[in-house]
Amino acid sequence: MAHDYRLLRQGIRYLLEDEADIEVVAESLNAAEMLRQVFEHRPDVVIAGAALFSGTAAEALRMIRQESPESTVLFLSAGDETGVAGAATEGAALVTADTSAEEFLGMIRSAHPERAGTVREMPRKVLGDWQVAESGRPRKRLLTTREREVLKLLAEGRTVRSAAAFLGLSIKTVDAHKFNLMRKLGIHNKAELVMWAIQKRVVKLPANF
Repeated sequence: MAHDYRLLRQGIRYLLEDEADIEVVAESLNAAEMLRQVFEHRPDVVIAGAALFSGTAAEALRMIRQESPESTVLFLSAGDETGVAGAATEGAALVTADTSAEEFLGMIRSAHPERAGTVREMPRKVLGDWQVAESGRPRKRLLTTREREVLKLLAEGRTVRSAAAFLGLSIKTVDAHKFNLMRKLGIHNKAELVMWAIQKRVVKLPANF
């Protein structure tokens, strides 16, 4: 995923990270960095700002495919669709201002329909037991990266205000993440949250516990 607007990149990342069958492997803010990451990761889908390259979108498409021929490219358009018309005729998809979140996710999944509905298995060392319910069955909604960060900080004893300052977020945003992760985990108070985090080894058991 590549775009020079940080806020837009973060918004798209949060949207995608809440989908169990989609994984964001890298993000960049300029064309050179994006091409390096495309070559390194060879992603299924590349999401890029249409104006990220100095040339036309069609030229950008050809550069991306030189690094990863099998990648599907989705260009984010700022409204001037004529600038990406050439790329569209060569197989790139166009995400416009009128595209809904559901349509956007559908475009990503349709790029590789044979993988739709499947979840890439992450290494257990990374995943731990975060997404496993007490019954042993996977939960329908996984925790996002931000929710895991908030979970760890709260379980370590930080307040919502302290966690917000540490992450550079507003108190309301951290409070919203706290609400979402507690809802997903079926936890009703901070004490239960701390115990769950210790049981799942998100944080270590305090020496004086």
